[in-house]
Amino acid sequence: MDDETVDLQVDRAHSARMYDYYLGGHTNFLADREAVGRVLAVFPSVLVAARANRAFMRRSTRFLAESGLRQFLDIGTGIPNSPNLHEVAQGVAPDSRVVYVDNDPIVLAHAKALLRSHQAGHTAYIQADLADPESILSAPTLLETLDLNRPIALSLNAVLNFIPDERGAYDIVRRLKDALAPGSALVISHGTRDFDPVVVQKGVVDVYRSAGTPIQARSRAEVARFFDGWDLVDPGVTTSYRWRPDGEEAPPDMTDAQAAAYVAVARKPLT
Repeated sequence: MDDETVDLQVDRAHSARMYDYYLGGHTNFLADREAVGRVLAVFPSVLVAARANRAFMRRSTRFLAESGLRQFLDIGTGIPNSPNLHEVAQGVAPDSRVVYVDNDPIVLAHAKALLRSHQAGHTAYIQADLADPESILSAPTLLETLDLNRPIALSLNAVLNFIPDERGAYDIVRRLKDALAPGSALVISHGTRDFDPVVVQKGVVDVYRSAGTPIQARSRAEVARFFDGWDLVDPGVTTSYRWRPDGEEAPPDMTDAQAAAYVAVARKPLT
């Protein structure tokens, strides 16, 4: 998993490294920062939007760990940025078991940071593609780490944006949901154009597409559809900084247009 074994393609912008920059990380290069500059020129709140989304990941993970879940499956992990999901979960319950999944060799190059588990729990990493859910569900590493017969928290944070409708986003999520035991949880954060469609289109969608990364923003109804058949946790589908806020990171005057993302958590019915 050393960096030198991976072609990092530093001459072209990359979505994972751009997100790393948004979060204040250092695993990014000139091409990434130039692309971020194009986003910032039109959508200057992208930095607070990304950080509010990351704060939602921490709050939702903490909430689920405090609710008794001890197994977590995080697909679309991205470049490690502490505190990572396993650090949050194991901060509540040291025996939590976490599997990270990403199809990106850039993430693989830094995955060692994701494997530093509390000794009472366990973390593992799978290189696989969300677009091929069977490759995730059948991976020996997943089956050795998590018990699919017991509840699992499935996190799809800021990743479904990169699965356009024509690639079967809803069918992919449905397959993953079907494989999980009753009592499991689904966590999603997803970019939207609902509040300022022109800014999001020009400042995010067009920039990513010009860098060769397909991306789709979805409406509130379209995001809610991913949770069909499961019970939404209060407050339901809302913007990132409004989901059970605890004063963490979100500016006091933040707006929905600045957040530009919907989030929600749902549980699979027990019967």
